[in-house]
Order: sequence, then C-alpha cells, then structure tokens
Amino acid sequence: MEGETKLSIYRAARSIKRKENTIYNALRSIYEDSIFVGEISQLWPELPLLANLRCGLWYFSKFHSTCYFKSTDGHTNNWSFNTSRLNLHVAHLAGEKGGCIIVDSTRKGKRFPDSMSKTIPIWTCVLNRAIRNHLSKVNDVSVLEGNSCSSNGHTQDAKQDSTGWDCSLHLPLWVSKTERASIEDRLEEWTKQLDASGADIATLAACLKKPLRPLWISQKTVIWLNEVPDHDSWDFTPIILVSASFSTGFAQIRTTSEYSWNYISGAGDDEESWARSLTPNLFWNHAYDLINAGPDLCNQKVADIVEKDRVYRAQRGQNAPQVIVKPTKLADSSAHPSHNESPFSLDITNTEDDLKSYDQDRAMSWLGATNLAIGTSQAGGNLSNVDCILNCDEKSISVSLLDPEAYLHLPTLTSKVDRFSLLKNLPSAVKFAKLNLSKGKKLLICCHNGEDISVCVCLAVLISLFDDGGTFDGGKFYSQSCITKWEMRKRLVLICKFAVNARPSRGNLKQVFSFLSGGRVNSNGKQHPSKSGGSTSDEDLR
Repeated sequence: MEGETKLSIYRAARSIKRKENTIYNALRSIYEDSIFVGEISQLWPELPLLANLRCGLWYFSKFHSTCYFKSTDGHTNNWSFNTSRLNLHVAHLAGEKGGCIIVDSTRKGKRFPDSMSKTIPIWTCVLNRAIRNHLSKVNDVSVLEGNSCSSNGHTQDAKQDSTGWDCSLHLPLWVSKTERASIEDRLEEWTKQLDASGADIATLAACLKKPLRPLWISQKTVIWLNEVPDHDSWDFTPIILVSASFSTGFAQIRTTSEYSWNYISGAGDDEESWARSLTPNLFWNHAYDLINAGPDLCNQKVADIVEKDRVYRAQRGQNAPQVIVKPTKLADSSAHPSHNESPFSLDITNTEDDLKSYDQDRAMSWLGATNLAIGTSQAGGNLSNVDCILNCDEKSISVSLLDPEAYLHLPTLTSKVDRFSLLKNLPSAVKFAKLNLSKGKKLLICCHNGEDISVCVCLAVLISLFDDGGTFDGGKFYSQSCITKWEMRKRLVLICKFAVNARPSRGNLKQVFSFLSGGRVNSNGKQHPSKSGGSTSDEDLR
C-alpha cells in the first residue's frame, strides 16, 4: 500500500511537470527571452552573435555562427580543456571583429550555465597563455638572430605583447576561491596539451591584437544605456557571455490579454523531450503563427509545420538532385597542392563566410586543398564542384550520377545505437576514398548532420591516406607510422579548423582509433593486423 502511495505521488508530480513543460510554454518562454538577446546584441552591433550549441540556437532568429562549449567541461571537480572542441574559429572571429557575443541558457535555476561560468573562462585563459608563450618564443628568436629593437620595430612590438599579455584566469564572482585555485593548478598542463595538439597558435596570435577575456550578462545585470562602453575602448578582446533566460527556482505564471502560460527558464535545453521534431529554423520561420496560436492550438500547429517541412524536403529530393556529381576527371598537376603551400593553409583575413547567418543546412566545408569535404546528406544548394560522394547517412540520397562508381552509400548508425557500426564500415570507406582521391577527384563525405559520423570517417581517411603535412600519399606515411591518440588529436584539430561545426562523439572517435591502431587497409581494401597496437580510454579521447 505504501509503494502504491509513493508511486501515485510520483505520477502526480510527473503529471504536473508535463503540464508545465508544454511546447507552448517552452516556445513562448524562448520568444520572450529572445527579446532580451536582441537588446543586448544592439548594444554592440558590430560584434558577431554566436549560439552555443545546442540550447543557445533557439534564442535568436539569426546568428552569425555557432560554437560548442560543453557545461560538463566546467562541472566541479571535472574541469577540462578539450582539444577535440578547440573552437578556434571563435577566437579568430573575435580577433577580426574586436570581440563576439555568445548566447546560451540553463534551466537549473542558476544565472549562467557552467559552460559560461567555467568552460569558456578556462578556454580563454589557456589560449592567452599559449599566445603569450608563442610571442615570447618569437621575441627570443629575434634576439638570437641579432635583430635589434631599433632596426626592427616588430621585435619591440612582440616583446611588449608577450610581457603585457594578460594570462590571468577570469572567473565570475560566484566561483569559490577553492575551485579557482584547483583550476589554476591545471592551467599549465592544459596549455601543454594545446601546444601538443598541433593547433595553429601562430595564426591565432597574428589575428588577436589584445588578450581574450569573458564578460557576463544576464537578465539581472544592470546596464546604464548612456554609459555602455565601446568594445574598442577595452584593453582586452571581449567574449560577452549572455545567459538568455531569467533565473528562477520556481514556476512563474505569466499572462497576456488572451492567454496565461508558465515561464520555463532554459526552455531550449533538451529539445528532444519537448520540441516534437521542431527545429530552431522552423520555429523562427513560423514564430508569429506559433505564439499567436495559443496553448490549445500550438501542438497541432507544430505538427502541421513539421509535416509540411518533411514533405517539402522529400519532394525536393525526388524531383531535383540534391547533389550534382561532375564527370570523371583525370588526375593532373593541379590535383594536388604544391610543396610550397600547405594543403591546410587557411586565410584568416577573409571572414565573410563566417559572418553569414547560421544555416542548419549549410552545404559543406572543404578541408583546405586536400580535395576532402564534410557536409550533410540533406545539404541544399549547388554542389557541382563535387566529383564523388561517400554517404554515411542511414538513408540514401538522390544524386545525378554520370559515373556509377562515384557514389557509395554506407549506412552507419551512431555509437549509442550500434557500438561497432562505424568500425565495420571504415575499411570500405577508406578503400572508396583511396580509389577516387588517387585520381585527383574531389570527395564529399556526408552524414545526417555533418557533425559526427562524417567527421569521424574523414578523420580515418585523412590519417590513412595523407601524410602529416596534408598531402595525399595513398597510405605510405600511415603504413610507416604508429598511430597514437595524440596523432588523432592533431588531425582532428586540423579538421575542426575548417569544419567549425564538427562535434564527433566519443564513441565514434574510439571506433576510429580502434580501426587505425588495430589494423591496416591494403590495396584491396582488406584489413589485416598491424604492428602498432594500443588501447584507448574515455579520458584519452576527451
């Protein structure tokens, strides 16, 4: 009887929570919070607005780009600087534009998520320390070469930058002194990890004129509109962290002239539990209709919008090729980059592509001059500059093929569904890539979202068929190397340099490492044992 009573209380509590967390309450809360985000962005209109995936993407209609800072990397006693999520494009963008604004939210009754309280402050501090070390080395080399400050002004600038470069850990006031001390004890170790990852610190140092520093703004922050400082007036590059939601520990019932609704703090979090397949793009395309539909009609309105979008995408795939594949091209001298220019070179002076409004259907990202691209299987637009396609999505896509060997479909499941699905498909993927890349063709590797499986397949291809400089060699460098977790990290950093939306899961990265360390792919695409053994852990691939 007592068990039944407890169960009834539990069911009652769950029922109340479900009534409060309806989709209308979530969307209305997001819409109200977006007004605050818009007001803050207008205080510094020159600064690009970025969404911290995935929650932050709900809180404004148009973002310049996205980033991915995880709250788990900032949890107490679990602090981490993750070389798999360097977010270097954020630092480049901030350097070019004088700063940036990052939007996120949390539903735990806190003013800021841990991603903003600790993960991003750790990130800015480690990058600042790496840049200072680089500037110091540049200055030391210049002195050893006998370049006097009087004859070379650049040397003096470098010296000033390295000595005055702020490398302090800037945390919000609510982080305890004990936690601050524990984080500071690990900064040197994280800085060494960043240096060992192969990240291009030299390019970053050339881009940033002032050190990075986080600032925090929430709905409880008091801002005097007649005293808003210009971002150029600060002696640092501001990373303005905006927590979109109003922090509250209890339910708030809000009313309008027509409806009453429950405000949900951090409503954009955990979208799988409430969004009913609605995406941020779909929401903002129909925001007016959804908000004005009211609590009673909102569910049906969402279902109609999602179904219409599904039908539209299906018809587009049936009636028009999503990807146009060019005729076969023979390899020539232009198929591979010259030795004078690295295939992984990146021009940071042009950030116009980064400043385009974020689009979930962004076609693809080219990895320098390697002839490799990563994208989504549902990518729209004209992809006529692609020669062949490796599709890792569960569903095939409609393509116009002049060469039947130019398309390979390898349905691959996520690691949460099948822990070995990717591992089983990697030999065929590498064989297909080698066949086409050896002919100088341009290869698109795609999956459902272009963020996980396609990134991991590309990582395996890049390590298996390219040398450490990014030049295609058919596997010679790989056959003579012992692949370690650090080598994987370095290559993943290179991929993330171009595919800024890359978010490979730990389970899939472990399968890639297992493939690379546990076997080789010969000319026939068959796997055989390798001399390079090794094992990996969750900590290794963080």
